[in-house]
Amino acid sequence: MRKQDDKISRLVNIARLYYEEDKTQSEIASRYQISRPMVSKLLEEARKLGIVTIRIKNPAEGSGDQEALVEQVRRTFGVYGGVAVADGASDSATNAAVSQTAFCYLESLEEDSLGLGWGHIIGDLVAYVERENRTLKVGSRVCPLIGNGGVGLKNYHSNELVRVIAEHSQAKPEFLYSPACMSSEQELSLIRELDNYRTVYNDWERLDVALVNIGNFPSVPDFATEARFGDLLVRRKAVGRILNYFVDVEGRVIHSDMDFAVQIPLELLGRVRHVVGICSANTKGRALRGALRTGYINHVIAPEHVMQAAMEV
Repeated sequence: MRKQDDKISRLVNIARLYYEEDKTQSEIASRYQISRPMVSKLLEEARKLGIVTIRIKNPAEGSGDQEALVEQVRRTFGVYGGVAVADGASDSATNAAVSQTAFCYLESLEEDSLGLGWGHIIGDLVAYVERENRTLKVGSRVCPLIGNGGVGLKNYHSNELVRVIAEHSQAKPEFLYSPACMSSEQELSLIRELDNYRTVYNDWERLDVALVNIGNFPSVPDFATEARFGDLLVRRKAVGRILNYFVDVEGRVIHSDMDFAVQIPLELLGRVRHVVGICSANTKGRALRGALRTGYINHVIAPEHVMQAAMEV
């Protein structure tokens, strides 16, 4: 009897570590000095014994209050829908919840091609897929929506994000071999003439889903905004950005003659059936409001406090 009690206690502890404390299977395996496949078997056993019960639920349904908030956003900004993610105990916990929600949401769209933006929260989603070895069912093709950031942050290396998603799905990857920002119109024109750019451009024309970050202004990393815009963003009162497009709180995109960014053109983004905007815990309400008012975003996944703040601006 004591042996059985010890077994149940162990299963309870492992289940709590995984489901309540968000520990990875690798971390649990290390703690108990067992293999990762054994952790998976123990979690399965915990479910069979009723220690863990899982309720399958469309993430778009949310709780009552969160549902009402999404409905308010839907009516105000004309989006199809989305999820207001319950705030966690910390920004990192909130971002983890946003990442997992985005994973489920992308699968629920059941489309054939995905364009992937960049940024901290999209990097968190990709890290979650890689860390948990999850299979993301996003169709047959995946490509970047923007060139690669010239910074030492994996979250802004578009090709790396695409590579990981392709490895954890059945999708064929296309890569964009270009920096996100060129220094002149001539350089930008040369990039657009390359076969690689044309291949990705053709993918942009046929996209079903685009996952784009919604960030703040000023933004971190900066990505040479002064060289691209001078003081224009300050004068035009930029509040946020979609990919590397900056917007004001009324949803007007701010253009500059010196902006030579390599990213999906807005006219093509506007044709994508599902454009999913995703926010991290530190996104300002004004940034989300400006992004939604552009009309390019038709699904939104954001922490509850960010979505609420966007309604109150």
